[in-house]
Amino acid sequence: MNKSPAWTRKEGKNPKGGLNAKGRASYKGGTLKAPVKSGDNPRRASFLARMGGMPGPERKPNGEPTRLLLSLQAWGASSKSDAKAKAAAISKRNKGKK
Repeated sequence: MNKSPAWTRKEGKNPKGGLNAKGRASYKGGTLKAPVKSGDNPRRASFLARMGGMPGPERKPNGEPTRLLLSLQAWGASSKSDAKAKAAAISKRNKGKK
């Protein structure tokens, strides 16, 4: 029986948000890198901007965080609005470095 890739199943997901090493390794669309938790990395700015604009709630009806919020927290943001603000600030600082 063919199993789906680990990144689509629980065993490939990090309980704190995002994917674990096994999940990143099982993704066949390219090489996925680990989250950048701090700093002015352009990858971090791009991720925070993209995920800050995602539709859907940050919390489930029972108060637990959704996978979206967990992923944002793994990249160093506390909410979608915080992610947008951090992305803009990182991009602004990176433009000033050139």
